[in-house]
Amino acid sequence: MQPRNAKSPASATVVRGIRRAELPPLNLLYSFEAAARTLSFTHAASELFLTQSAVSRQIQQIESGLGIALFERRHRALALTEAGKVMQRAVNDCLERLRDATAIVRATQAPRQVAITTTPGFASLWLIPRLAHFTASHPSVDVRISATMDLLDLQRSGIDVSVRLSTIGRGVGTALFEEQVLPVCAPQLLNNPALPLKKPADLARHTLLAIDTPQGQPLNIDWEPWFKVMGLPELRMKNTLRFTQYSDVVAAAVAGQGVAIGRLPLLDAMLRDGRLVAPFGSAASHFGYFVNVAPRSAGNADAQDFVRWLLAEAELAKTLEPGKSR
Repeated sequence: MQPRNAKSPASATVVRGIRRAELPPLNLLYSFEAAARTLSFTHAASELFLTQSAVSRQIQQIESGLGIALFERRHRALALTEAGKVMQRAVNDCLERLRDATAIVRATQAPRQVAITTTPGFASLWLIPRLAHFTASHPSVDVRISATMDLLDLQRSGIDVSVRLSTIGRGVGTALFEEQVLPVCAPQLLNNPALPLKKPADLARHTLLAIDTPQGQPLNIDWEPWFKVMGLPELRMKNTLRFTQYSDVVAAAVAGQGVAIGRLPLLDAMLRDGRLVAPFGSAASHFGYFVNVAPRSAGNADAQDFVRWLLAEAELAKTLEPGKSR
């Protein structure tokens, strides 16, 4: 006897998934979509890396399962039947939904990242000291810095943003700021009465701190804009300390080991806090730093935010006076 409150099998709700028999073979739908879109078994086969006969057999298999023709086979041409048009709309809708869902799922798993390439000097002296301000406002974004003198191909290297020094008027991208150059040294060197630095000619008694230059270029090539503005011939200093990185040149200057050419605004903070002093005037170098975004990163919101942050930091730096901090 059936329990009083039990429902009969006929009245019970049947919960089940979609049965495979209710659908055409799903692995064949790609062939149908390509053939319906191109109206050519040959073109569909080329897209799918199959033979024309293989695509034709797959379409016949779908039609056999449905019990109706999806294509009209004309002389050297195909046309969709009314049933074929219905199937095409349904298949396109399903594949588009799957594509969109896949993109959403992948986006939730993909790490947010901004990759930057710039020179070692700009990275160590200007960018890295300020970088915490960006990461604080973008805690979910990974930042990768490639500090190199090599000009990387943004597309091939996977770089989103480049910051490069270039001649004013020839830079690629948005101007960040113009560079100025002037001699800099440690305060103790400036205050040494035995080796005065009262006038440019006094540089001849001091050590030149320089970056190794390509063969054929003088070690003091960075000084040329300053020499021209000061109306000076090229000076030969007492001796030279050479380095491969500009940051090492600056470290040697802070340690009082000689006189370096200072690049502003890279060294603004050191001049403000007194680690370095400038015994003479400054001069525009006719160079500037430019920000460029890779075309593939135009849709990367984090890369765009990084560029806006760079420009804002550059504007803020212009307002800071010696001795003033953020």
